[in-house]
Amino acid sequence: MDIITLVCYSIYFMIPAYLANGSALVFGGGTPMDFGTNAWDNRRLIGDGVTWRGTIGAGLFGMLIGGLLGYLSTIGFCSSYFALLSRNLTFTSNPILQGLIIGFLLGFGALIGDAIGSFIKRRLNFERGKAVPLLDQLDFVVVALIFASLVVDISWQMVVCILILSVFFHLAANMFAYAIHLKDVWY
Repeated sequence: MDIITLVCYSIYFMIPAYLANGSALVFGGGTPMDFGTNAWDNRRLIGDGVTWRGTIGAGLFGMLIGGLLGYLSTIGFCSSYFALLSRNLTFTSNPILQGLIIGFLLGFGALIGDAIGSFIKRRLNFERGKAVPLLDQLDFVVVALIFASLVVDISWQMVVCILILSVFFHLAANMFAYAIHLKDVWY
């Protein structure tokens, strides 16, 4: 596979995770996932930034995006790549259902990864909103890939490509969210 194809496939594959992670800001608010609980170190378990509403809403959004990608494959858009992705989902040949499953795993994996990143940041004594390079950009990606690997074979080349691209996409998306006043910090 040439590098351009690898980059395109990597982006296409991660769309549900990227959009779910970004949409958590839109769906967020309400009850924090940790219910305001402190951990053994008297710091918040996760913090106010990860909420149930944001996690569930954005995770379902990622699932819907996956279903849309599955639908698009039925009308010829990236159909050969989608078939390659979903070959392990042998219990159904329906591309829309396959897309929903992959989108669910990528979307919720991204949000669980973000929560794990917040947990790690609290243990390292970083306050909410403080930058932790690479952890901020890759926590959601790594867990999304782990979740998706339950049903999809992901090559090591694709994993490396996704990790590299995600650092830049995450920074660009955060700068955009900051510019339109959805985030308080640019990173």
